[in-house]
Amino acid sequence: MTEVDYYQLLQVERGADATTIKAAYRKLAMEHHPDRNNGCGDAESKFKAVSEAYECLKDPQKRAAYDRYGHAAFRNGGNGGGGPGFDAFSDIFENIFGEGFMGGGARRGRDVRRGADLRYDYEISLEEAYNGKDATIAIDVTATCEPCHGSGAKPGTGSQTCGGCAGRGKVRAQQGFFVVERTCPSCHGLGEVIADPCPECRGEGRVEKTKSLNVKVPPGVDEGTRIRVSGEGEAGVRGGPAGDLYIFVHLKRHAIFQREGTTLFARCPISFTIAALGGSIEVPSLDGSVHAIPIPPGMQSGRQVRQRGAGMPVLQSRGHGDLVIQLDVETPTRLSAKQRELLQAFRETETGDECPQSSGFLNKLKTMVGG
Repeated sequence: MTEVDYYQLLQVERGADATTIKAAYRKLAMEHHPDRNNGCGDAESKFKAVSEAYECLKDPQKRAAYDRYGHAAFRNGGNGGGGPGFDAFSDIFENIFGEGFMGGGARRGRDVRRGADLRYDYEISLEEAYNGKDATIAIDVTATCEPCHGSGAKPGTGSQTCGGCAGRGKVRAQQGFFVVERTCPSCHGLGEVIADPCPECRGEGRVEKTKSLNVKVPPGVDEGTRIRVSGEGEAGVRGGPAGDLYIFVHLKRHAIFQREGTTLFARCPISFTIAALGGSIEVPSLDGSVHAIPIPPGMQSGRQVRQRGAGMPVLQSRGHGDLVIQLDVETPTRLSAKQRELLQAFRETETGDECPQSSGFLNKLKTMVGG
């Protein structure tokens, strides 16, 4: 039987794009459709031929196989009559879509399994976040088995290449045109099997243990800061690379300061004389020093003063944020006779200009009542 080239059947060039191929097929299908040719046998055969050609060339994978092997690519399910075998079809797809498509790259080496990453939540004080801290933590982790050095084999023995997959870690089966690849059930993708497993780890190459680690917490960490410790996660399977440890920082509530980024906030009560006359207040810092905060005269309750550079350190930098103090003016509740006398004398000299907000509010009330 003579096999006509699919491109010739559709009357298109080999480099034609999908739109051109589709248009050519529609034209020929309408021309040779049996319903339009009164059941002509020759037209029906031509219609089937162009339909077969289009079914192949419209699929990028089938078209790639046809361009390389011709009609032989589809004989006996894709592997007969001298046509391409499993590896040949895999090569087709790898050339088109890159190495590793359909697992093609797996036959070049066994599956190396990296250990899982671990999470550790660590709570520190605001002072420790300000100054930094060298901490020692204990974690429960799957570590490399020391007697077998992670191989999983009994000391003095070794592993063998898996016979089920020939060391590839994957096995293949052909289903019609396609090659299906899955993890080898014998070695679970490792490409090796152990005849005499290590008694300490039972062939896993890993054991459960508690490990102590020294961790440096840098100054300036904040709530939710993540510190990565490379290679301190779970050990990989049979010598695979270890995962990483991620330490998530949490801050304890502070009795005085609240934090927003690198800015520290605090509320501070001041006497009404400092609020009226001005002065300064001393605020202790998280590093043990004391900041003298100047208070301008006439300060009202609820106003804020800012001390530049007295806040939290900027993480991985030499800079600092600001310290913001909210002032709460405190009215005296216990007065001596002398203090009361002085305040009485002050009140007798008031004109209303000393406290314009309160006098202005009272005048508005009087106006409303009078109206």
